Amino acid sequence: MTAAAYSSSGPELESLISATRLRLRMHAPFFAALAMFAEVRFSELVPLAATDGRTLWFHPQTYAALPAKQRDAVFLHELLHAALLHPLRRGVREQELFNIAADLVVNGMVAAEKSLQLPAHAIRDQSLEHHSVEEIYELLQKRRKQLRPQLPLADLLTAPLDSTQTSGGTTTPNTQSERETNGNTEKDESADTLNRNHVSTPEIHSWLEPADRQELEAHWKQAIQQAKVLARNQSKGDLPSGLSRHLDEIADPQLDWRSQLWRYLVHTPNDYTGFDRRFIHQGLYLDHLEGESVEVFCCIDTSGSVGQEELSLFLAELRGILSAYPMLRCWLWYADACCYGPYELIEDSDLPAPEGGGGTDFRPFSKQVEKAWSREKQAVCVYLTDGYGDFPRQESELPMLWVVVPGGLESNKFPWGEVVRLR
Repeated sequence: MTAAAYSSSGPELESLISATRLRLRMHAPFFAALAMFAEVRFSELVPLAATDGRTLWFHPQTYAALPAKQRDAVFLHELLHAALLHPLRRGVREQELFNIAADLVVNGMVAAEKSLQLPAHAIRDQSLEHHSVEEIYELLQKRRKQLRPQLPLADLLTAPLDSTQTSGGTTTPNTQSERETNGNTEKDESADTLNRNHVSTPEIHSWLEPADRQELEAHWKQAIQQAKVLARNQSKGDLPSGLSRHLDEIADPQLDWRSQLWRYLVHTPNDYTGFDRRFIHQGLYLDHLEGESVEVFCCIDTSGSVGQEELSLFLAELRGILSAYPMLRCWLWYADACCYGPYELIEDSDLPAPEGGGGTDFRPFSKQVEKAWSREKQAVCVYLTDGYGDFPRQESELPMLWVVVPGGLESNKFPWGEVVRLR
């Protein structure tokens, strides 16, 4: 059967998807289980494939024309965009660049499945694809435009397709004249079709109410967890670490690092005695901050691998600590292979000029903290870094919060402490 024959033949189109699901079940049971949670529809409004995070859309002709291995790869590509919530995670980021970053993530995951074959126009960058989509976006922003990958196909929808134009899962104009009027003639199975943007709207998910967004997030989080269980029951072992890392971003999302720091700085009360009474007259029952009993030992990485942009980001985050927690006693060091400081800081302190520029060694900071900590007060260490350096062999007595820039060392390579990543 030719690709053109699929334009108005619903059962044949459904058979293509069923065949993909069966092949995934044989070679990639986790993805096959995840696919059970996806709604699939066909429409001539997309050039090849797209998703709004809720539905996977495929063009009946261009999708059917692909070889089976490439159809499976395109299907998984869109499934992963939806499951990883890429249409929702873009926020206010530039649409095309975020789509490129999202494609790098999912294409790396698809390429790891040897039974699949990415289409020739699919973009890859193995140096980036292990990072989160937000980190990749930040790293691509730093590149000159001519060095960025080119987006072959915009497939993250910013609005749903018009449901009134779909019927039985397939969108098909009724007559030849309607197909020509809409620009959906048979000749659209060309490279021009693949490069045509299917949706153009400046609004960012204005169609998705907050309750619907939460429902969609919960749907895919539950789908990921159930797919893991189903795949494990088939005795296929653990998921690859790269796959697990991207999925865990959704199933167990990370708190903002300042929220993580808050856990060390507040006393959680079980009656009203632990609330900060200064705000009760405003109707606010806030945890009382035990500021006088907590010290923060903060270190900023000033090694040669940290650029001016990252350093400015670190300093801005430090000012954020001081403004958010003005009653804290904060000590600051700069560090490359040596430590410079300490500097005692309060809310209105002028930050000292950074020193450094050499190699990275985390051991001097650990030694400095050992000397500075009186052990009479609670304390926590915060290290703002890219993570590339020499770690102490022995874990610190104090809690360590590593705050890592986009593109920094992978979280699972830090020997201890909590790792949070700047966005």
